[in-house]
Amino acid sequence: MFGDIIKNLRTSHNLNQVQLAQKLNVSKQTVSNWENNNILPSIEMLVKIADFFCVSADFLLERDNQRYIDVTGLTESQQAHIQQIINDILDREQK
Repeated sequence: MFGDIIKNLRTSHNLNQVQLAQKLNVSKQTVSNWENNNILPSIEMLVKIADFFCVSADFLLERDNQRYIDVTGLTESQQAHIQQIINDILDREQK
């Protein structure tokens, strides 16, 4: 559910609810309500959350379980290096 996704993203970025609320310019209670599935964010806020965590809105809405990494500004060589790291991680998990 949406609340679980937000909470997992928040904790994986080592943020508490107050810190996330400050970064998104909302109240701590709003973040708490999202995480408890009491309310959903507006479309504008959904986009802001997606941008902040570098995920797609579809990921937040559980329409797509793929996350993405923003490689804007990286050279092709740097992007290839990141892809190789990802491939190495996937190879290890399959063994």
